[in-house]
Amino acid sequence: MSIINNINKLFDHRIRLGIMSVLMVNEYADFKTLKELLGATDGNLASHTKALENAEYILVEKQFIGRKPNTRYSATKLGKAEFRKHINALEKLIKKT
Repeated sequence: MSIINNINKLFDHRIRLGIMSVLMVNEYADFKTLKELLGATDGNLASHTKALENAEYILVEKQFIGRKPNTRYSATKLGKAEFRKHINALEKLIKKT
């Protein structure tokens, strides 16, 4: 099987790559934190988190802290496994060139 087959198209965009990178090293991250870390707009971040949620790579948890809504995200087992596979494929590709 070709190395390129393990590169996941869902991680092509820098925002989705960034979301997964943050969630791989943190138990969870909230919307505000991801927005600040990635320099994304509300709409941009929302659409990219939705794409990852639809693929079942992240879980979305909505709650209230006091009276303020808070949305936080965590990586699923599937999401972590797919991200590791993607990163490994990129590393192998880089080593070949």
